[in-house]
Amino acid sequence: MQFTKMHGIGNDYVFVDCFRQSLPEAPETLAPRISDRHFGVGGDGLILILPSEVADARMRIFNADGSEAEMCGNGVRCVAKYVYEHGIARKNPLTIETGRGVLTLHLQLSNDKVHRVSVDMGEPILEPSRIPVQLSGEAVVEHPLTVDDTVFPITCVSMGNPHCVLFLSQVDGDLVAKIGPKLERHPLFPNRTNVEFVEVLSRSEARMRVWERGSGETLACGTGACAVCVAGVLTGRLDRKVQIHLLGGDLNIEWQSNGHVLMTGPAEEVFTGDWPE
Repeated sequence: MQFTKMHGIGNDYVFVDCFRQSLPEAPETLAPRISDRHFGVGGDGLILILPSEVADARMRIFNADGSEAEMCGNGVRCVAKYVYEHGIARKNPLTIETGRGVLTLHLQLSNDKVHRVSVDMGEPILEPSRIPVQLSGEAVVEHPLTVDDTVFPITCVSMGNPHCVLFLSQVDGDLVAKIGPKLERHPLFPNRTNVEFVEVLSRSEARMRVWERGSGETLACGTGACAVCVAGVLTGRLDRKVQIHLLGGDLNIEWQSNGHVLMTGPAEEVFTGDWPE
């Protein structure tokens, strides 16, 4: 099976072109093996690029633990780059079908190569039952949640996948590793959740680290950065147009006046290879 390794600011995945080869059997069991950084190709998961009846291509994403996710912001930018540069659809903008629905992606080109991609991520979902989070009300904004005898005010947002955002005075790796998995699997979240740990630097700038559902801490999360922007507006901490600094690089996020969230960032192809199974 041929594959391509790609990443969006360090959030790396193994991509399989299912236009030119058959869909791999049991991708949920393939994902943990091929994602293994010691015995496999290495990555935060597996992404399949498939034909679509409603868009230029379809994306399916499997986390490093084999669970299937609805959406990946960094991954979908890489899919757009692959679809354009490998001749599947030489269009700008492109449409990609995801678990979130069909997204529109505008490509920033240089010498016919895709360097940056702007993605219309649609409107954020704030209703608790649709995120899902087992709390009442119209939205979950700074709800106090106790973990290990510490109270964390959580703000919950879905960008097609669930996010739990924590605004803190300081974030370090020990906190992410300790609290991230406990929040990911907290009983409040029936489908588990991604967890964002955020330091606000100014009204237009924030730093975040992320514990991703099914993958652990990663260098970046595009949907997470979108959720941070939305949560920052809801809590009065951030403006609607912000730059988010992640371990792997920066993303520009804007919660537009039409209610849609626009995410802009790079996409990179690293190498191609053959998986022997």
